[in-house]
Amino acid sequence: MLCQLSINNFAIVRFLELDFKAGMTSITGETGAGKSIAIDALGLCLGNRSDANSVRPGATKAEVSARFSLDDVPFAKRWLEDNDLDVEDECILRRTINADGRSRAYINGNPVPLAQLKSLGQLFVGIHGQHAHHAMLKSEHQLTLLDSYANHKLLLDGVSKSYQRCKLIENELKQLQQNQQERIARKQLVQYQVEELDEFDLKAGEFIEIEQEHKRLANGTELIDTCQSSLQLLCDDDEANIESLLNRVVGLAENLTEFDPQLSNIAQMLNEALIQVQESSSEVQDYLSRIELDPEHFAYLEQRISKAMQLSRKHHVSSEQLFEHHQALKAELSELNNDATRLDEIQQQVDESKRAYVISAQKLSHSRNRYAKELNKLVTQSIQELNMPKGRFCIEVNFNPELQSVSGCDQVEFLVTTNPGQPMQPIAKVASGGELSRIGLGIQVITAKKVSTPTLIFDEVDVGISGPTAAVVGRMLRSLGQSTQVLCVTHLPQVAGNGHQHMLVNKFTKSGGTETNMKSLDKQERVNELARLLAGDVITENTLANARELLQ
Repeated sequence: MLCQLSINNFAIVRFLELDFKAGMTSITGETGAGKSIAIDALGLCLGNRSDANSVRPGATKAEVSARFSLDDVPFAKRWLEDNDLDVEDECILRRTINADGRSRAYINGNPVPLAQLKSLGQLFVGIHGQHAHHAMLKSEHQLTLLDSYANHKLLLDGVSKSYQRCKLIENELKQLQQNQQERIARKQLVQYQVEELDEFDLKAGEFIEIEQEHKRLANGTELIDTCQSSLQLLCDDDEANIESLLNRVVGLAENLTEFDPQLSNIAQMLNEALIQVQESSSEVQDYLSRIELDPEHFAYLEQRISKAMQLSRKHHVSSEQLFEHHQALKAELSELNNDATRLDEIQQQVDESKRAYVISAQKLSHSRNRYAKELNKLVTQSIQELNMPKGRFCIEVNFNPELQSVSGCDQVEFLVTTNPGQPMQPIAKVASGGELSRIGLGIQVITAKKVSTPTLIFDEVDVGISGPTAAVVGRMLRSLGQSTQVLCVTHLPQVAGNGHQHMLVNKFTKSGGTETNMKSLDKQERVNELARLLAGDVITENTLANARELLQ
């Protein structure tokens, strides 16, 4: 429930602090006094758009704040908890607008994005404007009104999620289909490349190995000659070789250790050197025995290296990377082969998601039909009370699987007949402006009883209504105020007189500037204001008596 509204330097308001109570509050004032300014200011607290014109001329910024009670508003409490904002007994929404048009939003003193302020605000207040009945001529708004009355949010969410899933999968299918020709051409190329590389069948690390072996065979004669010369020096030369010379030195060193034990280290090192020479000779002999100058194998290696280098140039990779490139192409080919399977899978998913969507949409349609019948009776009763005694109202809900949207497959149309013997026709073709106002008001009041919004604002929704009909409207709003806080901006005394409390908007000039004030009226002041609404500037005893009667 809205408890208090504070307004500073907004439009032509210098400062206002308004306290609101439960029930129905009537708001009246002369034409042009600014009756809707408080509603506009509250709209800023609820996240409506602002501009520099919102700031009172001469002021640096405008500031509006609204204080709400959190009693019996569990959805708002849960929203605050989910968004990690302070949860107390009350909630304060505040908005500041600088002279340059920039604004800031706050929830319980915490700066928040405007989207968050709007998200929370709609849980506190629902606003019904004076032109709402014109929107009722549009099919999509008629659907919204029916859904608001039915309050089947779970079904709407289910249809919305099913629809979004359908679109997501359909987009994936469309993307696959659009790229299909490119994939076919790519697959043909990759398949040819893979077959070519499969035939060559280069193993991991093979190119480095055959390149080294080719280099060894290409220099085989020089390797043999060099190894043989090395063996001559190491051990094979009968006249002098390193091994025999080291043997002699080792013997001499061992003899000298008998005279001086300190030479034992030298003798040991020389002995180790002799062992190393002997082992090296053995290794060279073994290597030399394994060298085979095989011309055929050499030609094979030369051909394989040449082919590897040719394929590498063709595929724009180095010869060392050819194996990895081959594996990457095989993986790509496997993925391209799976695309055809994926296409079938996606098509199947599209069909399944469409079936699931239609089932969800049918459930929603059944619910709409059910509540449409209920709403038909209530609106018919309401418009008959609103001086349309022979009027009948009907909501036509037609399910069409081809009309798929985020809100289902239903085409909703409001039908009405205002005179006996006339067939039901679309509301836009039959209802006059006044009749449309009454029908719209009846629907708004009826749907308002179904929603959990704690505060409802009716901003001159009684335009086009007068006399006994206005009295009925007043009683309807007062009845609604028994369970919900109602703020009603009106110019009709019959409506204003039904308020549990009454506020008057007054515009005046001060120090060369225009200001608007708003105050709560006591009983006598209410009588005077109702009399003014009844008779204008000339108020008589009869007018006052009529005003008192309206308050009873």
